[in-house]
Amino acid sequence: MRNENGTQMSKRMLNNTDILSNIPPLGGKDTAQHREVVARWRVPMYGKVYEIEFEHGTASGKRVLWIDKQEIFRRDWMFKLVGEDMFKLEDKRCIIRVDPLPGFRYSYSLFVDGKSYEQFTESQAKALKTWEAKLGDNFYRIVLEKNTLNIYVNGKLIEENGEFVEGGTDTTFIEDSNTFVLSARTSGNKREGIVHRLTVNGTEVPDSGAMM
Repeated sequence: MRNENGTQMSKRMLNNTDILSNIPPLGGKDTAQHREVVARWRVPMYGKVYEIEFEHGTASGKRVLWIDKQEIFRRDWMFKLVGEDMFKLEDKRCIIRVDPLPGFRYSYSLFVDGKSYEQFTESQAKALKTWEAKLGDNFYRIVLEKNTLNIYVNGKLIEENGEFVEGGTDTTFIEDSNTFVLSARTSGNKREGIVHRLTVNGTEVPDSGAMM
């Protein structure tokens, strides 16, 4: 597959990255013809989901990293087309690795905190519980870190403490006059452990299942 400039582009992506062709503009002064995004990952961390995009000019060797549509670094005219680039996401060390494939193609792999993208997102899926709610014009994404019991609302850590009630705890917090209650109850089942539920204004919110 070649782009409109005749440059060979990768048709196969590893590690569950999106296979991207004809990327639409992401806003600002960028246009699709100026971007050569070859891989995209969504990384859940500390109550947020970061979108990471990686550009790779297979003719010039150019590498550009975007996080949430903000350019983090740009390296133009690199003679070595493969290799690694390191960056920080919050307090985690991340690496994007470019490896060669037969036929002048390339694979793109992301590593977060020493784990492959798949391993990291799998561990996050076990450690986090997520709910999403839309109330009027407001959207809320509530994330509970099970190991720390930290609660994030739209990526912001809240400071509320849980109140002990019969069978567990209730943590109440208010956002835009909406009352949220995150409850923790023992399930009575060793495998299931603690059951967490969220209500907003007295109505239970189903968990989103997947964080991505």
